[in-house]
Amino acid sequence: MKSVITLILSVMVSHYGFSQSSIKQTEVERIVKTLSADDMMGRRTFTPGIEKASVFLQAEFNRIGLKPLAGLNSFEQKFSMYSLKPEQSTVVLNNAEIGKDKYFFMTGHESVAWSSPKQVFYIGENANYRKAFGEILSKKVDAVVLVNPKHQKTFANYHRRFNSSSMKESLGKGESQLFILADSVQVNDLKAALTNKVETLPLANVAGVIPGKRANEYVVFSGHYDHLGYQKAVEGDSIANGADDDASGTTAVVTLADYYKKLGKPERTLIFVCFTAEEIGGYGSQYFSKQLNPDEIVAMFNIEMIGKASKFGANSAFITGFERSDFGTILQEAVKGSPYSFHPDPYTEQNLFYRSDNATLARLGVPAHSISSDQIDIDKLYHSVDDEFESLDMKHMTNMIRAIAVGAKSMVDGKATPKRVNKAEVD
Repeated sequence: MKSVITLILSVMVSHYGFSQSSIKQTEVERIVKTLSADDMMGRRTFTPGIEKASVFLQAEFNRIGLKPLAGLNSFEQKFSMYSLKPEQSTVVLNNAEIGKDKYFFMTGHESVAWSSPKQVFYIGENANYRKAFGEILSKKVDAVVLVNPKHQKTFANYHRRFNSSSMKESLGKGESQLFILADSVQVNDLKAALTNKVETLPLANVAGVIPGKRANEYVVFSGHYDHLGYQKAVEGDSIANGADDDASGTTAVVTLADYYKKLGKPERTLIFVCFTAEEIGGYGSQYFSKQLNPDEIVAMFNIEMIGKASKFGANSAFITGFERSDFGTILQEAVKGSPYSFHPDPYTEQNLFYRSDNATLARLGVPAHSISSDQIDIDKLYHSVDDEFESLDMKHMTNMIRAIAVGAKSMVDGKATPKRVNKAEVD
């Protein structure tokens, strides 16, 4: 039996240029167990827990021998966001003062003071609120938006979300919108004022590079290292450890960095990035995407929840946005004859292509896709305190990292270049 196993492994080495033994399950377990431990406190953004996770990831990148991103002297890619929380506000519409539960502002300004009507939009009784909301924001103009009371329940949800606090990449720029729940369809007179409490919040991605022979052709491997922190206690446990979401993907990034570094100088330059703030709006990937020329990024392997077997079975995963480029078919071809398989996303109704850090670069035309094996439609551990190390299938997870290494080989070697995503077709 031992000779048969040895033969199988030798065939994989010769055919795929890859040895299973180079990605060890013991190392995968060590990394994911550390990231999802209770002492990481759920890795919530802006907490000591995520800072501790960052220190650990930086140490791993240093151990592996990665280089910082160009222009940086550490593995931290630091940036700031601004938290705006309403402190004082008044709205007088058509000479009638509006109750505070009947309006909310969307703005990146510390204060707003309007003494005359702005451009007016109306979300009518039969309108699709969410669609109309997005269309109005996309116009990027100062606006007053009157919302028919038939949308009161949805309006209340938006009010809770946007009237508590909001996050902005910059301060004092852009347009402002005022949403008012009102029977009126006209704005004859308007006086509106808002003062926000502003807090500057530091953030940091953790990123490292293996320089390649082609300095300006990048293949990106990514995962987000933040999670939810503390939640309502269940049987005394209040820590949302985020083992699968997304300590598993972050572990894959670190493990793949180690694997590729040991192979020597690659053809294309490889970037390994652990994103912050995915759970609160994808701010880490948004900042990262602005620091590089997207036309130089050949592909992005965003790894999101690979800790449990997929609906296609063990050693298999699915690829979000499969039809948007030939990234997925390249991976499928690469793993033919191996124990691994990749499939189109079976959960298109979940809109997963837009729900992770790949979306930002995909909108810029990059073949950026998420690889996952989570059965999101039935996963009862997702975003719960029970997403812990013990729930993971370590053999499957290790094999998924191996599968990505096999699937990425032709792109890393410069032999395959996936087609660009059509930016016009990405929302």
